Amino acid sequence: MVLMAYQYHFRFDVAGMKRTMFFITGTDTGVGKTVLTALLARHLRERGVSAAALKPICSGRRDDARALRAAMNGALTPDEINPWHFRAPLAPLLAARRERRRVGLADVLAHVRTVQRRFDVLLVEGAGGLLSPLGENFDSRDLIAALRATPIVVCPNRLGVVNQVLLTLAALPRSASCRARVVLMSPSKPDAATNTNVGLLAEFFDAKRIFELPWLGRRPDAGKVLKGLRVRRAFRVLVK
Repeated sequence: MVLMAYQYHFRFDVAGMKRTMFFITGTDTGVGKTVLTALLARHLRERGVSAAALKPICSGRRDDARALRAAMNGALTPDEINPWHFRAPLAPLLAARRERRRVGLADVLAHVRTVQRRFDVLLVEGAGGLLSPLGENFDSRDLIAALRATPIVVCPNRLGVVNQVLLTLAALPRSASCRARVVLMSPSKPDAATNTNVGLLAEFFDAKRIFELPWLGRRPDAGKVLKGLRVRRAFRVLVK
């Protein structure tokens, strides 16, 4: 399936992106949020945009924060990228409780807004799916609403994803869902639905805001990926 947005040609306008914030969420954990966030951060910076990426809360290993830092050439410290880290590989709320720690919505918002003042474009990655609890009484949906960020919903391009995407979009605040983008990450082995998901989803959601990326590999080489014409065209529209 050809990326629907490929039929449009856009000029990347740096000046028009001042103080823009995108929030990368997903239909589940392990769907490629960090891979996409890191690639977008590198793409923007290589095009001369003052851009940064955060993953404020995570649990388990801290590999995601390291990947984002590498994509920014060390523009932020690990603790700036990921100020709340918990050891147990559980939902962050439960991982924090195991360590008798508490994460408050106001603290996360304050950190994100402080970092945002230093950059023109900020990418904020959530943990898990949209409604996975991040701290006491808040999740990624609450962050998106409070930050007025544009959501990017990442999902695996396989059977069942249309239902998952539509549920995620329905759960977003109306003001956010009308700006949301959907990115389908192609698997290494496509199934019967992989080539039809974009077309079906376009019957329910604006086709111009649906993006299909090819299989990027288990450990994608960012330099090679970003040289691909298909990826470069998608990214120019995705973060416009």
